[in-house]
Amino acid sequence: MDLKDYIRSIPDYPKKGILFRDITTLIKDENAFSHCIDLIVEKSKNFNFNKIAAIESRGFVFASAVSYLIKKPLIMLRKKNKLPAETYSIDFELEYGKATIEVHKDSIGKNDNILIIDDLIATGGTAEAAAKLVKISNGNTSGFIFVINLFDLGGNDNLKKQNYRVESLIEFPGH
Repeated sequence: MDLKDYIRSIPDYPKKGILFRDITTLIKDENAFSHCIDLIVEKSKNFNFNKIAAIESRGFVFASAVSYLIKKPLIMLRKKNKLPAETYSIDFELEYGKATIEVHKDSIGKNDNILIIDDLIATGGTAEAAAKLVKISNGNTSGFIFVINLFDLGGNDNLKKQNYRVESLIEFPGH
């Protein structure tokens, strides 16, 4: 099964000149979604980790299914002011502007090894911010698994240059 066949491409969304890669068409197909999760689980075997972190919001869809199947705790990396307890925060640059993500201070213990899962990597700003959250929480980033890598936007390569292990299931050009 080629997962690329289940990704819808939407031109000029969210702004003119962007070709948006929509994962909703993948997750609404039970066979494609199951296959996708199975591939992530298989790739996760190449990482040393004891917890999974998911990046809001589409990362939650994939990471929660993986967490359930492999019986590892799930940590939610959320947008600003969405978590009720004390948090660590990181501000970062997005392709379309600025953002902040947070994690509960009690989610990651000293020397926890964290596998970060998200739906897509473009420029890598959100992924880098996620790794910084893990670091200020005294954890270690074991690596990243993305469903989609927009290879020509450089995020994947940037993470690798910082010595992070990165895996993706599908490759598309960006924009």
